[in-house]
Amino acid sequence: MNMMLALSFNYLLTLLLITIAFWMPQTNIYTEKASPYECGFDPTESARLPFSMKFFLIAITFLLFDLEIALLLPLPWALQTNNLPLMTMASLMLVFILALGLMYEWLQNGLEWNE
Repeated sequence: MNMMLALSFNYLLTLLLITIAFWMPQTNIYTEKASPYECGFDPTESARLPFSMKFFLIAITFLLFDLEIALLLPLPWALQTNNLPLMTMASLMLVFILALGLMYEWLQNGLEWNE
């Protein structure tokens, strides 16, 4: 009975909040708000300019090292394992592979922003 009461209360509360959110906002639309740029400036160029490939390389490099941190974060808890040499070797190999990738990208001038 308590479960049914809680579900019905949550359902009614959700409907009430959706109804309030639907009827409460003011709908006075003016030209600056309706334009694609809300900053008030008229667009002077096309917004469909392609990104530089360097931007994507930097983004991928960031993702790789962000993943490295996410994978190495549980390492202090993993050090309590029975097979400590295997855990240490696996984490060092991960860091070594990522460092080799960073070195390769650095030597190929992939991190240089100038074109």
